[in-house]
Order: sequence, then structure tokens, then C-alpha cells
Amino acid sequence: MPESTYDVIELVGVSTVSWEEAAKNAIATAAKSIQDLRVAEVTGQDVTIEDGSVKTYRTRVTASFKYLQFK
Repeated sequence: MPESTYDVIELVGVSTVSWEEAAKNAIATAAKSIQDLRVAEVTGQDVTIEDGSVKTYRTRVTASFKYLQFK
């Protein structure tokens, strides 16, 4: 098996629906500009509050992607 190198980035997704939807939004947005995303881990969750009610759900995600191997 060839050796590989990965980079890890941190993303914050936002949703008005749920933390799960916020995580999906983060990955979907990153996938538009980063190829070969491999693994993601939820590292935190919080909410924004406005007038005493939850306004948005925010999910912090670390995601890894593989560097392209050149010959």
C-alpha cells in the first residue's frame, strides 16, 4: 500500500434546523472546493440565541483530505 499524506482543516457549519444539518452544510460547502475529503469529526456544537430563543445551530467539524501524489 502506498504511503499517503493528509491535511486536517477546521470548519464551522450553520443551520436554522439542527446540529446535524449544520455539519452537513459544512462538509457540502467544503466539498465544492476541496477534492478527496476522507473523514470528518464533530468537535463542538453551540447555538446562537436571539430574543431568548435559539436562532442558529453551529457545528464545529475537523475534516481531512488526501494530498495528491505526484510521480
